[in-house]
Amino acid sequence: MYIGGLSLISNLIYTTYIMDILQALILSLVEGISEFLPISSTGHLVLASEVLKIPQSEFVKSFEIIIQLGAILSVVFLYGKELLVNLEVLKRVLIAFIPTALVGLTLYKLIKEILLGNSLVTILALFLGGVLLILLEKIYTEKPSHLDSIEKLTFKNAFLIGLIQSISIIPGVSRAAATIMGGMFLGLKRVVATEFSFLLAIPTMFAATGLDLIKNYQVLLDSDLIILAVGFIGSFATALFTVKFLIKYVSGHSFIAFGIYRIILSLIFWLIFIN
Repeated sequence: MYIGGLSLISNLIYTTYIMDILQALILSLVEGISEFLPISSTGHLVLASEVLKIPQSEFVKSFEIIIQLGAILSVVFLYGKELLVNLEVLKRVLIAFIPTALVGLTLYKLIKEILLGNSLVTILALFLGGVLLILLEKIYTEKPSHLDSIEKLTFKNAFLIGLIQSISIIPGVSRAAATIMGGMFLGLKRVVATEFSFLLAIPTMFAATGLDLIKNYQVLLDSDLIILAVGFIGSFATALFTVKFLIKYVSGHSFIAFGIYRIILSLIFWLIFIN
C-alpha cells in the first residue's frame, strides 16, 4: 500500500512536471512567432495562458517577459553585426529607444500590476489595433521618395518612431505593428521600416528583461531553471524563422491580413473568455 501510494504520488509529480514543460514550450513558440509580427506577442501570451489555464502569477508574468529575451537574441544573431559596424544605424536605434525607456521606467508598476494579464485590455487592443492596421494600410502608398535605408532617417523621425513604440506598453497593441507602421508613415519603405523594428527591439526588450530581472530576481531564483531554459530556447529558435519569414513577406504584401487576423482572434476570445 505504501509503495503503491509513493508510485501514485511519483506519477502525479511526473505528470505535473511534464505539463509544466509542455506549457513552457507552447508559450515559447507563441512568443517566437508573435514577437516580430504585428499581432502583439504580449497579447498572445496573455490569451495563451488563459487557454492553458495558467494563473497569472508573478513567476508567469516574469517568464513571459524573459522568454522575449530568447526571441530578441535571434535578432542579435541575425542583425547584431549591422549595429556594431554601422554607427549611423546605431545612433538612430538608440534615439528611438529613449522614449520607450522613459515610459517603461515611469510606468513599470502600472504595466506589471494592472496591464499585464488583463484579458479585457488585451482583447480590446487586439481588435482596435487590427482595425487601425487595416485603415492605415488602405491609405498608405509607398513612394519612390520613401527612404531605402535606415541611415537616411532623420534623428527627429527616429525619436518619433520610438514615441509611437511606447504605446505598445499596452498588451495587445503590438510593438512591431506600432514601429513598422510608424516608420512607414514617417518615410521609410516597408521593408526598411520592418528591419528598423527588428533593430529597435534589441535595446527595448533587453531593457524590459533587465528591469524585470532586477526587480524580480528572487522569484526566478526560486523557480525551475529547466522551465526557463525551455522557454528561452524555444522562443529563440522559433523567432529565427519568423524574422526571415516576415522580411520575405513584406517585400510583396501589405499587413492587412494581420489586421484581419487580429480582429477575428479578438472576437473569438471575447466570446470565449468575456461572455
